[in-house]
Amino acid sequence: MVVVKAKIVSELAGRSLLLPDLVAEALAANGRIKFALSWLQSAQAASAGHLAHMDLEAERSLSGLSGDPLYQPPKSIVSRGDRLLIPGSTRIFARLFEDVASMRAAIDAGSAAAGLNPTQVIQFRKREEAFREASQAHDNLVPLGLIPSLASPGRPGKDSLHALVMDLHKALNAIAGALAEEDVSGARVYRLGEGDREHVMAFMRGLNRTAGLKYDHPGLATTATRDNNRLIIQNDIGTTDAHVLVVHVSDETVTVTYTDVHLQRLLFFESLFERYHVRWEDAVSRRDKSMEDGVYHLSVGQYTGRRREDLEEYLAFLGSRLVFLIDWNRARKRLRSFLPKQAAIDTLKWAADENYGHMAFLKMGGEQLVHEALEFVVKGSHRFGERLDAMLGAHDATQCLRFVLRTCSEGLRQGHSPSLIRDEIKAELLNYFRGAQQNLLDVASAHAALIVEIAGGIREVLLRCRLPAGIELIEHNARRAKEWERKADELVNEARNAARIGDSGAFFRKLVEEADDIADELEDAAFHFTLVPGEGWREDVRQSVLDLAHLLVEGTQEYLKALETARYVQRGGLREDTQDFLESIYRITAIEQRADDAQRGVKRALVCDSLGHRELFVHTESVKRLEGAADGLMHAALMLRDYMLGEVMAR
Repeated sequence: MVVVKAKIVSELAGRSLLLPDLVAEALAANGRIKFALSWLQSAQAASAGHLAHMDLEAERSLSGLSGDPLYQPPKSIVSRGDRLLIPGSTRIFARLFEDVASMRAAIDAGSAAAGLNPTQVIQFRKREEAFREASQAHDNLVPLGLIPSLASPGRPGKDSLHALVMDLHKALNAIAGALAEEDVSGARVYRLGEGDREHVMAFMRGLNRTAGLKYDHPGLATTATRDNNRLIIQNDIGTTDAHVLVVHVSDETVTVTYTDVHLQRLLFFESLFERYHVRWEDAVSRRDKSMEDGVYHLSVGQYTGRRREDLEEYLAFLGSRLVFLIDWNRARKRLRSFLPKQAAIDTLKWAADENYGHMAFLKMGGEQLVHEALEFVVKGSHRFGERLDAMLGAHDATQCLRFVLRTCSEGLRQGHSPSLIRDEIKAELLNYFRGAQQNLLDVASAHAALIVEIAGGIREVLLRCRLPAGIELIEHNARRAKEWERKADELVNEARNAARIGDSGAFFRKLVEEADDIADELEDAAFHFTLVPGEGWREDVRQSVLDLAHLLVEGTQEYLKALETARYVQRGGLREDTQDFLESIYRITAIEQRADDAQRGVKRALVCDSLGHRELFVHTESVKRLEGAADGLMHAALMLRDYMLGEVMAR
């Protein structure tokens, strides 16, 4: 027994000589105690039929008990009134308290060196004795309430063995800190073996390279020691009890054991090592009432280097990744205000891969930083909580958030003032939103170009319909107009699904929807032309309709020109651009008035000719559709004018 051996050596040479070994053994005992409590809890749960709870092989291996037959799952657990018959439990309780004694022995030996309160040390002994007395389990019969009372996290006024072990562990950490023989690149180390120093230096080289990215957040304290034939490096990462990294280095193999209460962060951690051939075991989830949500997750990854240089390169990279785990879940939640779940995680992965991290973003205000920039850009039309991907589209929103994380990180590292960083983000957001508006203008212009094509096809038909192949030309144009109208509908849907960039996004969607009525009217007119009787158009009617078609081609061309010119119209912009834009709008309104006159000319021609009912219907409907297209052009043009003068120029 280690405790007995320690007592003998203490009597011969003093306990301080054994302190490093006692601390190492006590830390190992801490892991075995936690496993023993998990085993007992699982055994009690299995008695109710939850046999899956006895699958503890991963934890058993990590605690160094994989070869001990005592901790095999029992073949049967029998309820006997207010007790449970759990095979092996009496011996497990005995070993458990041997390990508690090992922890306390190390504290007794190192309390003075660590400056621990003597009263606290005495209380440790009394608490241990009380639990030992209360935990007598003879003949493997365990009282029903015993295991929960020992394993509960404890609370004010009600102690537990679990709480005692946690207190002992904290005291051991204080002793280990005081015990450190030296500092190796910022790591507290003791009892290093041959070659260990180089491994620790490699790990710390990577850690120190990125540690500044945590700014003033606590965490990343590192300790290292040798345990038999392996180097152990431990890092506390942040401030959460269950958030721990332990690295075992043995020969050319590095084994990483990582625990976390957040499964998503654990999977994120594994994803950071894509460039290395790390063999990750399936993540294991365990229940522990003292942890957040009562569950923590454990991951084990193994990397084997071909050369010592490979091993040290991997250790350095491993150390450099830890800073990206601090407050990771908080950063993920902040980004989820603007991006879908996976896009937020991918953005954090990108920030880690590029060594920007997310802590600067949080330090600058997190989501509030982005909301303030949005308020500046969209002038009060932004609703708090509105997703950025819904406003800019998924790709641009992701790129925008990447810029925010990079700018915050680079700005703080270069000593830029927070106000300068905020202004840079506002300027970039403004570019994205202007770009999004330009994209909507692209959609509106593409839609207008299709309208020009449909109007031009109608004019072409009226010019050539008296040729021998006129009927075939009319049929072909109707089919072509139908296809163009279908493409115009697709652009309407694209505009509806495009970014909601405040009032401008809503306007351009409405504008394209209004302009789509023009495409519908023109396509309908092209269809009605196919219904003209076989003898074809009468010349006076054809010429009158052709005059109207000429005006529509001219009007649609001016509408397309107005949209293209609108790209350059802005407050303080060139006067020539504004003049060109307004002249196009004026021409469209003038064309609408001339179209009214042309429509009257068609009506006169129809009345003067003795047309049959069929001819009269076809010509009347065709002209009605063309007139509707002319009206739609004027409405769309005036909408565009009012928006550009009332919104864009007024900014």
